[in-house]
Amino acid sequence: MGCTSSKGQGGGTGGGDRADPFADHVSVGGYHDGGRPSSESGTSAVRSMARVGSRVFRPGARTGGLEQHKASTYEHVNQIVNAGIVPPPETRGQASAAAPAPAAGRVGLSNLGNTCFLNSSVQCLSNTIPLTDYFLGYDYRSEINHDNFLGSKGALASSYAEVVKHLWLGQGAQHYSPGRFKSSLAKFAPQFDGSQQHDAQELLAYLLDGMHEDLNRVKSKPYIEDDDCDGSNDDVDAIAAWSNYLRRDQSIVVDLFQGQLRSRMTCLSCGKVSVKFDSFMYLSLPVTADCRTLDDCLGLFCEEEYLSGDDAWYCPRCKCHVDAAKKMDLFMLPPILIVHLKRFEFSEIGRRSKIERDISYPLSEWDLSSSKKGEGGLRPVYDLYAACHHSGTAGGGHYTATAVNRFDGRWYRFNDSSCRSVDVDVDG
Repeated sequence: MGCTSSKGQGGGTGGGDRADPFADHVSVGGYHDGGRPSSESGTSAVRSMARVGSRVFRPGARTGGLEQHKASTYEHVNQIVNAGIVPPPETRGQASAAAPAPAAGRVGLSNLGNTCFLNSSVQCLSNTIPLTDYFLGYDYRSEINHDNFLGSKGALASSYAEVVKHLWLGQGAQHYSPGRFKSSLAKFAPQFDGSQQHDAQELLAYLLDGMHEDLNRVKSKPYIEDDDCDGSNDDVDAIAAWSNYLRRDQSIVVDLFQGQLRSRMTCLSCGKVSVKFDSFMYLSLPVTADCRTLDDCLGLFCEEEYLSGDDAWYCPRCKCHVDAAKKMDLFMLPPILIVHLKRFEFSEIGRRSKIERDISYPLSEWDLSSSKKGEGGLRPVYDLYAACHHSGTAGGGHYTATAVNRFDGRWYRFNDSSCRSVDVDVDG
């Protein structure tokens, strides 16, 4: 699994491509428009994430803890969280004499029994700076939707926040046991109860969906019918579709991770065109034996396909199922882009296998301008800041994660309770 962020994510190594045969997810993320913001300024694409007057917390002068304070912008939240984790230079000597320095993200997670899929996913999310800032520096509890039956009434989001707190503000411990978080997750998604192995991508999908519903700012979801568009005015139709989506779903998860896809169907009998715009949380890209780079995988995702037989499309004009052409395109891209490489496939007899193919991907400057079909917005260029790796076979294996630390800019390998600095060009 992987998560990603922008230039404002801060840190990271220089350019170059990586080939990773075991990357189950890769994420590359964050818009930047022109220059490179400093790591202290936060992610420019999400400046308005924390609204004026929202409550955040800053280090307390007397208590040594986190005191309630007012935030005006996302940059303010980011600065306060940074100050709460790493004290100013003039006070570092005093702080170290009184107590150990905060963990600052360099903490492992205990394996609770085949939970490497969970640990690696959480480490990638934990190194997503805007999300971690939200839980550490913003009063997220004020956004918990206690009436949403699709969520856990805040239990999942709160238990995740507790994990983040220990990973970034904990003192002295080299690893932390996420038992309470796993229990909250299992109550929301019972398949994660027990000690069965799971895919990291499956975990990530349920976790982000659960946290979204816990933090959904929409208290009463209206019924909205999807519009059937004809492709004559895609930009206007896309805005209308996104506006309708936000009438039902608004949260920090939507703000950071969700984009929009355009699906275009063309009847091969009468030429009828039907266009729909759908939100997405992550891109699941196909991997074949011919794929060499991440762009190859994206090209397959966006390749036109033809539907016939059992897959025939029902044409509203012909009033019957017909052969059709289907085309998927990226229309609006999120600040944080999660990419999932579909390495597992099924044979005709239902046997699951893993595609062992090295896929090269850029560590920085992955430019999706040519793939994004929607007009406007910032230039969609992404830097990799975290990745989840799977080693083994389709029947079993092990997950680890690598991520860039926001403060020292170095890559770290997270292997359950272990956390160590690595050179991505050497250690991988």
